Amino acid sequence: MGRDEKATSIAELREKLGDARGAVLTDFRGLSVAELTELRTLLRKSAVEYKVVKNTLAKLAVKDTGLAGLARYLEGPTGIAIGAADPVAASKAVSAWARGREKFSVKGGVVEGRVVGPREVAELADLPPREALLGRMAGVLQAPLAGLSQVLSASLRGLANALDQVRQKKEGAA
Repeated sequence: MGRDEKATSIAELREKLGDARGAVLTDFRGLSVAELTELRTLLRKSAVEYKVVKNTLAKLAVKDTGLAGLARYLEGPTGIAIGAADPVAASKAVSAWARGREKFSVKGGVVEGRVVGPREVAELADLPPREALLGRMAGVLQAPLAGLSQVLSASLRGLANALDQVRQKKEGAA
């Protein structure tokens, strides 16, 4: 690989990581070509790109950026799953594929420009989908309003019941 190719590779990786909303660094040591192809196919379905990188070039790509903390995870064979649209898509897809595979491991990652370790990547992968979280939040926001509505309508119901009893008493007396 010549200087120009290396410079292009560094610039391309820097741009992809800079634009990424989420990325996961993996150690693919011991995997077959068929397994890597299966992983790439699964990731492509989730709109995530998987790229095998040279550690020295990757370290140069993250140097002097907000992602400089990734350098500590760039040891041994490294593949990077990069998701541009969804910050947790790469974490979910990689973690789902990695279950039951001893040879494959997650080294670390990036979420919304923040470097995270393997434990945080696993925690992100275990999060429910965005729609479910929004539904839970809507329920939490709705609960106090529903309670307030019931409290306010209870006094009106009580007044209506009292007036109805007075009406029944007057009709009974007449």
